[in-house]
Amino acid sequence: MAELCVDEAEFDALAEPWGRLHRACAAATPFQSHAWLSSWWRSYGRPGRLRVLLVRDGDRLIAAAPLMRVDRPLPALKPLGGAISDFTDVLVDGARREEGTEALLSGLYALARTALIDFGEVRPGACVESLYGRWPGPRRTLAGSECLELPALPMEGLLKRLPTPRAQRTRAKMRKLSALGVESRVVPTEEVENSVRTLLRLHQLQWQGRKVTSEHLQPRFHEHLLRSMRPMVAAGEAVVTEFSLDGEVLAADLTLLSGTLAGGYLYGAHPSLRERKVDVATMLLDACTRHTGGEHPRALSLLRGNEPYKHHWRPEPVANRRFLLARRRTAPLVHAAAWSASGRQWAKRRLRERAERRSEAAGRGEGSGRGGGASS
Repeated sequence: MAELCVDEAEFDALAEPWGRLHRACAAATPFQSHAWLSSWWRSYGRPGRLRVLLVRDGDRLIAAAPLMRVDRPLPALKPLGGAISDFTDVLVDGARREEGTEALLSGLYALARTALIDFGEVRPGACVESLYGRWPGPRRTLAGSECLELPALPMEGLLKRLPTPRAQRTRAKMRKLSALGVESRVVPTEEVENSVRTLLRLHQLQWQGRKVTSEHLQPRFHEHLLRSMRPMVAAGEAVVTEFSLDGEVLAADLTLLSGTLAGGYLYGAHPSLRERKVDVATMLLDACTRHTGGEHPRALSLLRGNEPYKHHWRPEPVANRRFLLARRRTAPLVHAAAWSASGRQWAKRRLRERAERRSEAAGRGEGSGRGGGASS
């Protein structure tokens, strides 16, 4: 039977059993680690809204669903982690999959009496897929974000997947990194906080005067990373890499890790690297691939976003999904959520079409007057 944890101190105290469960769940991503979720809650959570389903066998935690209650725009239970987490899921011990899944199903069905169960950004193969497949009430699947993913190969293996001319250019860029004397090092646990501060400073400097994800500049986001990264690095759930030139750290990268996944999450690079014609993307990818091989290979996820530079490496698209679960009395919430999502997608398409038309007009010389790109 599932029990409900609503106390923040109790959730904080679950680090050790949660860590064992996270390691026992093959589908787990770094965004379901205890350090990430508990830190996120301290930065972003609202008192009284914590709803974490726990399934135990004695002292052993065999399943968990980290959720919170929200009332707007609809009463719903959503996963902890919010918009700064690329994947959401529940955790189920692989050795106790059947009983863990059934207990979570029962607990979630009870919670659905008064709220929509809303799992956004679900990666293919996630544990919540089994819950969705067994759900006895109204349910709906919606499209989530598109992610891009590379196979678990070393850098040379990734280069062999590229057309020969592109691979040759990339090797030349890597030789230039060596010729310039760029050095990389994995930051030890005791130095993680200082390195994360450096990363955040470089990230802000790198995007100064350009469009950037505004949340990455907020104090609460900085506090979350500074709080969560040391225990995640200590547990092998994250790695921070610094890149130095002439003795000065000019770039830093944060890669999140789980048993089957490595995700390049955030980096910062000094503008002087680009001035010196350093290919930062190649430098970062080379560092990430050092954590994808070994006895237990990890796929390399470029996470959410369809930026053009990512396609240089010929990644495979991997589509996240959104799962909506309800009971008969809360079925209208499923329809309302689906309608709202459809409206947002329509608005995004219209904005994209307008941007494309402006770009085409500028290319014909029609958009060079006042106001052309003034708001970009």
